[in-house]
Amino acid sequence: QVQLLASGGGLVQAGGSLRLSCAASGRTFSSYAMGWFRQAPGKEREFVAASSWSGGNTYYADSVKGRFTISRDNAKNTVYLQMNSLKPEDTAVYYCAADRAWGRSRWYSGNLEVWGQGTLVTVSS
Repeated sequence: QVQLLASGGGLVQAGGSLRLSCAASGRTFSSYAMGWFRQAPGKEREFVAASSWSGGNTYYADSVKGRFTISRDNAKNTVYLQMNSLKPEDTAVYYCAADRAWGRSRWYSGNLEVWGQGTLVTVSS
């Protein structure tokens, strides 16, 4: 099973950009679909984006579609979340996750095998 370490969070002004990274340990990274979730203060965790094992297929939440891009580099065991045109409502702790299964219902449910620690993104207005 992989272990995940997220980084790249910080404070950014509305309209700005930020890139999150999630590095995975282990030699089976390419066997895992990878994704991102977020949890804003006082709210439930929500799905943000996911990438299939090769990166050839992706899912996005409607709220981030067109602004966020998920990508992965299997040679570096890392998945990224490029966030552009950030809004104050994007403020949250962002978590990366991994699962050997791929499928919309599974990923949207958040019932996944491995979770990393969160990284805080704060977008000021």
